[in-house]
Amino acid sequence: MLFVMALLVVSQQTRFSWLAEPRHYLWEFWVVGLAGTTATAAGVADWRYHRVARLRVGPREHQAELLALAGGGLPLFLLMCAASVAHRPQVYLRPVLVVLIGTVALICYDEFVFHRRRCDRWEALLHRTLLAGHAAAFLAWAHFCFVRANPHGG
Repeated sequence: MLFVMALLVVSQQTRFSWLAEPRHYLWEFWVVGLAGTTATAAGVADWRYHRVARLRVGPREHQAELLALAGGGLPLFLLMCAASVAHRPQVYLRPVLVVLIGTVALICYDEFVFHRRRCDRWEALLHRTLLAGHAAAFLAWAHFCFVRANPHGG
């Protein structure tokens, strides 16, 4: 949802006016949209599964997940937003990679310490879908931002 809102904000700028025409969207945008939606749906399904099955998340696990989200996910999203609209997005490459590596380490800690033994097949599938969706969306964004020649319409 934040991605869509950000698109609406930047589409008002002249160099991003092509965002008003979905047929002009690059393949990376479609991958980000599809993979991000898939990851979000898996996350919502996992949250719902916890509620319906009355699975309790312990305080250490809750703290690890909160740290991954607040200490990794949110700063990474903000860096990605800044790089996406920057005239020279390459200056954001190192900070993005540093925060990404930290976020992956936090997620791995959560998965291997808390989820490895406790999760059944369905929950493990939801977690893998969530992570694969985020990974695919990130890679498509990185291609758009750092590989594609002149991605910003400038």
